[in-house]
Amino acid sequence: MKVPRLHTLALYVGICLLAAIFFSPVALGQGCVAAHSEQPVIVGLTPNNQAAGAVRGHDGDNKFKDALDRLTVTVGFRQYYSYKHYVGTVYQAYRAALHNQVTNNVGLYDFSINYQLTPRWSIIADVPAMAATRHQEGNINSYRVGGIGDVTIGAQAWVFRPPTENHGNVNFSVAMKLPTGIYDAQGTTILSNGKRQVRPFDESIQPGDGGWGFTVATEAYHPLYFQTMGYFTGSWLFNPMDTNGVKTFRSAPHEDVISIADQYLWRGGFSHAVPKVRGLALSIGGRMEGVPVRDAFGASDGFRRPGYVISIEPGLAYSHKKYMVNISGPWAMERNRKISTSDMLNHTHGDAAFADYTILASFTTRF
Repeated sequence: MKVPRLHTLALYVGICLLAAIFFSPVALGQGCVAAHSEQPVIVGLTPNNQAAGAVRGHDGDNKFKDALDRLTVTVGFRQYYSYKHYVGTVYQAYRAALHNQVTNNVGLYDFSINYQLTPRWSIIADVPAMAATRHQEGNINSYRVGGIGDVTIGAQAWVFRPPTENHGNVNFSVAMKLPTGIYDAQGTTILSNGKRQVRPFDESIQPGDGGWGFTVATEAYHPLYFQTMGYFTGSWLFNPMDTNGVKTFRSAPHEDVISIADQYLWRGGFSHAVPKVRGLALSIGGRMEGVPVRDAFGASDGFRRPGYVISIEPGLAYSHKKYMVNISGPWAMERNRKISTSDMLNHTHGDAAFADYTILASFTTRF
């Protein structure tokens, strides 16, 4: 029996609201990262399902529909340049005036696969990588690092068996995060007295975080009107371990080792098929990503830079046969470096550098 459109939409909205409550930092009773996160959460980077759905609205023979393709492979890329320092939501203009900003130039790469076991269930795996440089103006030290990040392996399930009659659906996924990435990369630092000392790099450019963890994620999309698709994605990386033992060489109490922090990402918006251009859809939405002050599970000792970025995210998707390209450019609207647990103990409020915008791109193919 066909489910009425409004009833189905209400069900999707209810599930999305529950997901939003579950994934929101308020529901978890925690504060909400600087853009230079060491272990990127890529879920939501490639909105293949919602974009394909919008394209499908007028592309009747589009091959990127709900048919069961066994294997989906996505290669993603994320680039940003963080240099604006914030304490809370206040921009620290004096850092630019004094020419002592710390800048990170980071390229994040991502290779993910989705192998379909049944129309509803699939196995997922993700291999991230990083290439980054870090430098402080007026300082002779400059650092460069690259390598594989922390691999995740898990499973994904659709709530409704694809293909659905109205071309909307909801999925949930759970994945284990393995500590495969380098988290203690180090190099030579020239001190103010001219002496050389080998130190670990800042955690913002370490490819991994050194901890076992797991991710829980959801995605929902539903056709609306005029070939427009509404979408929502959310993801939380849980890191129950406390610290990874890597020395920071910071002088402040309680900041001597690196904290293994949780991370989260959620985004939502609308994707619209471009009339008379087969396979092309434009999207606009909001995006929030960050690191909480305290983890959902376990202790939250050591040094971390908690905070969040709220961005407006325009994008486009183009599909042809079994191929799809996604490009988006989140532009930061609000940046907030929250008070960390070590800040609370030290009665201080550290800063963090954020980027103005991020470039996201991905290529997907199905077999």
